[in-house]
Amino acid sequence: MSEMVGTRIRTAAAKLGLPDLAESLKQCAGRADEARMGYLDFLDLVLAEELAVRDDRCFRLGMRLSKLPHHKTLDEYDFTFQPELDPRKIKDLATLAFVEAKGNAALLGLPGVGKTHIAVALSVAACRAGFSVYVTSLDDMVRQLKAAETAGRLNDKLRTYLRPGILFVDEVGYQPLERAEANLVFQVISKRYEKGSIILTSHKTFSEWGQVFGDEVLATAIIDRLLHHCDVASINGPSYRLKNLLAAIERDNNTA
Repeated sequence: MSEMVGTRIRTAAAKLGLPDLAESLKQCAGRADEARMGYLDFLDLVLAEELAVRDDRCFRLGMRLSKLPHHKTLDEYDFTFQPELDPRKIKDLATLAFVEAKGNAALLGLPGVGKTHIAVALSVAACRAGFSVYVTSLDDMVRQLKAAETAGRLNDKLRTYLRPGILFVDEVGYQPLERAEANLVFQVISKRYEKGSIILTSHKTFSEWGQVFGDEVLATAIIDRLLHHCDVASINGPSYRLKNLLAAIERDNNTA
C-alpha cells in the first residue's frame, strides 16, 4: 500500500468518525498480506478491529460511570463452597435475558456468602454487553434522595436511578427505614417497573422486609413490583470471609 493511499484512507477514516482505523490500518494491511485475504475479507477485518476498539472503549466508560466497587467475574466465584447454589441458575442470569426482558434479579443470603460478588459479575457482564449500569447501596440511595427532596430537586435525583438500564441496589436491609424513606424507595421501584432492570442483594428474606421498610403495606407493594418479573437466588451456605479468616488463624497457629 502506497503512502499516498494510506494517507487518503486515514483522512477519510477521520472524517467518517473512525479514528481507530488510522491506527490499525498498517497492522491490518500486514495481516491481510500474510493471509492473502480477498477484498471482502480485508474489509471485514478492518471493520471488526474498529468495532472491537470502540466496544472496549464503551465498556471502560460504562464501568467508570457505573461506580462498580470492583471488577469481578463468575469465573472467580467458588461455587463448590456453596453446594446448595445451582451454578446453572447464576449462569442463566449471566446471559442477561432478564435484562433484555426488563426483569429483575434478587440475591439473598447471610453476609459473606458472595451475593455482591455475583451481582458485580452480572453488572460487569452487562457493561460488556453495552447496557448502562448504576450501583448504589440502599442506604446511600435513600440519603441522596432525602437530600434532593429537601433541596427541591427530587425529580432530578430520581433520574439518576431511573436512567440506567440496570440499577444495582446493594445491601438491602442493613438499616431499617422510616416510612418517608421507604416511600422514596417505592418511587424508584414503581417508576422502574417493567421499564428497567434491578439487581439487588439482601441478607433479609422477603418476609422480613416489613421490618426493613417500617410498613408492611408499603413493603408488600415494593415486593410485588420487584417479584413480578424476577429471578431469585438464595445462597444458604457459609461465609467466604469467615472461611478466609479461619484459614488465616489456622496458618498463624501452625507457624507459631
